[in-house]
Amino acid sequence: MKLFKSLWGMEAYTYREAFGKIAAAGYSGVEAGVPMKEHRTEFGQLLQEYNLDYIALISTSGNHEETFKANLETAVSLDPTLVISHSARDCMSEERQLQFFEYAVEAEKHYGIPVGHETHRHRAMFTPWTTARLLQAIPDLKITADFSHWCCVCESLLEDQQENLQIAFERTIHIHARVGYAQGPQVPHPDAPEYKRELEAHELWWEHIWNARISKGFASTTITPEFGPPGYMHTMPFSNEPVSDLWEVCLRMADRLRNKFA
Repeated sequence: MKLFKSLWGMEAYTYREAFGKIAAAGYSGVEAGVPMKEHRTEFGQLLQEYNLDYIALISTSGNHEETFKANLETAVSLDPTLVISHSARDCMSEERQLQFFEYAVEAEKHYGIPVGHETHRHRAMFTPWTTARLLQAIPDLKITADFSHWCCVCESLLEDQQENLQIAFERTIHIHARVGYAQGPQVPHPDAPEYKRELEAHELWWEHIWNARISKGFASTTITPEFGPPGYMHTMPFSNEPVSDLWEVCLRMADRLRNKFA
């Protein structure tokens, strides 16, 4: 298992400060969007200096094929372990979504880098059933599993989605280890006893993914404890103060993952 730390929520740090803190905490790498052109050389040098791997995060908009290709090409220049893509739109027709993902798979093959399309709200893979249809139609299509979004969209712990979950397990190449619940994509703290059921459900799903990867002969699985800052994190009324410390929450989830999947 390789644990990555998202730079999301660390915007107050310089790259050097963030990379130093991430390396000292024992993470294997960083997950982040592609830096602005003027910062890419520094970004690449710091990855080498701190011996950190890189997972690139990209997204599509407008002409989704064109932006996917352009963003993928830029990401590849930084030699990432894999690319996560927020792809297409939930409001597209199924025919249009299939057209996009067929194109995306061919572009992925051309650039020779694994791409996991994230199961994210607002995007084509925003539900278990739409994702399953896409995966069934395109055998080489792969995902980044963030099932916290599906809990929110489906207002459940997906008890009636076992068949759709199974194909998602089989096609996952990266995990976003955030815990969602029926009314939102992120619990206030994964150790809170009132969210024990949610935590156990997510850990079981991640275990299924882990086992599917092992059965296919993969030596490791990449995971990002991707709890997010306010907006995702709950805050106190009026003061907007976060109810939990984001860095500590991600560290706590990283420790749980190490203990569970060591």
